[in-house]
Amino acid sequence: MRKIQFSPPDITDAEINEVVSALKSGWITTGPRTKELERLVADWSGTSKAVCLNSNTACAEMTLRILGVGIGDEVIVPAYTYTASASVAAHVGAKIIMIDCEPGKFTMDYEKLEAAITEKTKVIIPVDLFGIPADYECIMKIVEKKKNIFLPSNNRIQQAIGRVIVMADGAHSFGAEYKGKSVAKYPDFMNYSFHAVKNLTTAEGGAVVWNDIDGIDNDKLYQIYMLLSLHGQSKDALAKTQLGAWEYDIVEPWFKCNMTDIHAGIGLGQLRRYESILKRRKSIITRMDDAFKNLPVEVLSHYTDDYKGSGHLYIMRLFDYNGSALNCETRNNFIVEMAKMGVATNVHYKPLPMHTGYQKLGFNINDYPNAYDQFKNEITLPLHTCLSDEDVEYVIECVRKVVKHLLG
Repeated sequence: MRKIQFSPPDITDAEINEVVSALKSGWITTGPRTKELERLVADWSGTSKAVCLNSNTACAEMTLRILGVGIGDEVIVPAYTYTASASVAAHVGAKIIMIDCEPGKFTMDYEKLEAAITEKTKVIIPVDLFGIPADYECIMKIVEKKKNIFLPSNNRIQQAIGRVIVMADGAHSFGAEYKGKSVAKYPDFMNYSFHAVKNLTTAEGGAVVWNDIDGIDNDKLYQIYMLLSLHGQSKDALAKTQLGAWEYDIVEPWFKCNMTDIHAGIGLGQLRRYESILKRRKSIITRMDDAFKNLPVEVLSHYTDDYKGSGHLYIMRLFDYNGSALNCETRNNFIVEMAKMGVATNVHYKPLPMHTGYQKLGFNINDYPNAYDQFKNEITLPLHTCLSDEDVEYVIECVRKVVKHLLG
């Protein structure tokens, strides 16, 4: 029996050598490797700048703070996502407004999104779930349509953009494309995750990129991120090592969420082979899609005429032979049976209103029936570049066996 892990990191000598070089260099915190990773992330994204921090969550929260979002403001998020998409709004004191899924889809219901925008709305956080881009064309049309009711606070960026700001959660979608361009070219800001289970990892880490804003200087915006992420200190540690340059100022009592050169070294190694990583993920997805065509399951399209996903997660929904969705109990039995054969699977995601923390904020899953319907029969199969062709075939065979066992 094979043992198939769900999502181990794909680490090679390329990453190991970069980390060793960082350790031997005598500089292991934020420094030249972090700056080089920022440059390369911006190149991949088609943006002028990138800022690397210690998580996607830090990137999102720092961006909300830079945008002046806080108490009295509203931030719109999908109900079907991981907590980090929404918790950052709570961190800055804003009110979370959740949107249910479209019927039969994992994506946010865009009609409900439009209806939810009020004079208090400052930011929308769409999510590129599973590495599949949100419908940015639709989202940008909505914020332009509602531009007349936008009330910017005393914040230069809000005033410069002049409408609800779109800050995408691209935790899954580094390298994805929408309408022939990098997915990052559509929202105002996009936050990536480089967590250990992501396509590209720095162990822990993330990056924020943004599109040029008329009247806003990119270098000054970059410096604000630097201040926010390093205690409000006017010089970073590298700058302070220059001869006679010890003195610094603390311009505000801010935060500590910078990326280190050790973490950036992992990312640099990963980026050198990222094209091959995306290619391998696509080949695995294509093989599994093909194999499951005659089973009573529904899989998501990662590659269409409109978009090219990053191939981050392989999502499958379970049905009976009459086309009726299976329930949570049967889905959970599927997970157990797969585990008995050595295949680790997962669920992405338990909708936010099902979690205690969001129930305390007044959210109830009964108000999000479409999100629950998507969740109750969802299963996530292993999809990563440590899988051999034989591993992929074994996962496919196990899925076939379990479906037959559960449905007869």
